[in-house]
Amino acid sequence: MDKYSDHITATQERANVPRRHLLKLTASGIAAAGVGVFASRSASAQPQVTLGSTWDKTFPKSDKVNHRKVTFKNRYGLTLAADLYQPKHAHGKLAALAVSGPFGAVKEQSSGLYAQTMAEHGFLTLAFDPSYTGESGGEPRNIASPDINVEDFSAAVDFLGLQSNVDRERIGIIGICGWGGMALSAAAVDKRIKAVVASTMYDMTRLMSKGYNDSVTPEQRTHTLEQLSQQRWQDAENGTPSYQPPYNKLEGGEAQFLVDYHDYYMTPRGYHPRAVNSGNAWTVTTPLPFMNMPILTYISEISPRPTLFVHGEKAHSRYFSETAYAAAREPKELMIIPGAVHTDLYDQVDIIPFAKLTEFFNQHLA
Repeated sequence: MDKYSDHITATQERANVPRRHLLKLTASGIAAAGVGVFASRSASAQPQVTLGSTWDKTFPKSDKVNHRKVTFKNRYGLTLAADLYQPKHAHGKLAALAVSGPFGAVKEQSSGLYAQTMAEHGFLTLAFDPSYTGESGGEPRNIASPDINVEDFSAAVDFLGLQSNVDRERIGIIGICGWGGMALSAAAVDKRIKAVVASTMYDMTRLMSKGYNDSVTPEQRTHTLEQLSQQRWQDAENGTPSYQPPYNKLEGGEAQFLVDYHDYYMTPRGYHPRAVNSGNAWTVTTPLPFMNMPILTYISEISPRPTLFVHGEKAHSRYFSETAYAAAREPKELMIIPGAVHTDLYDQVDIIPFAKLTEFFNQHLA
């Protein structure tokens, strides 16, 4: 075993994540980026799909809201696909919410559940697929960017503000998991966003550059960047990107939070064929911009607009919300859900504090 492998082994022992599973971290993002282990393989990109007309969500359709599929463009000219949910019998100008996440999920999963439920509570809501994923546009498929994906939230605000039944002064956003960090970054830069909720959040730039619990050494980071830099030449020669191994296919012995991801993304509970996390994969070089860009640098500038952090007491990712909360300014609130793990806040409607979210947005989008 070489010196670098010794570093990897020591890091994994501290994080309690077996080496052979580092490439399979899902909604957490690509934690492998934090420890420099990549399996390069050529893979056919997922074909870009057109908007489907059938209800293919992982949750039942509500009879309390009207639903339709829509598209809009972001500042980079990429077409985003979304589901628009409106309370039945609504009238006048409504408060509106844009929702996205988790990282590697699609709008048919957690974000759609949040959006539909908040529409039941009186908001006009929009759950969207980020650029390059799901039904949204962009080539190659299954690639992410901290800049473009933050922009996706602002593009959603653009769309909502153009709706005749939306009050432009009453628009908020919800980001789930990795999109919690994107939502906070969007709220800091886009002053049209009047309130933000980050649920079971990850800071993807921190994770990819420093690994779980900031355990990656400078040597490991350098080695990872060397590998990714070489990968660019291989992708350029092939004319197509290489993809990581399929996500969430368990081999046994994984850390519990990886089992939790599998139990959501790879079972009828949350599986969706378009989701990166449901047995598909990000490109090998996806981590590059995340490793060089801390997206929460200006989180304090969300103030005086309010921020609500929601996280599970037993979530492996809880420290992301706690440190972001500490960096944010008032008005802010951190709500810890007793006994909850990270993925409980994806779809467990008896655990997700929808009453609190409703109270928060009713107060601050009044």
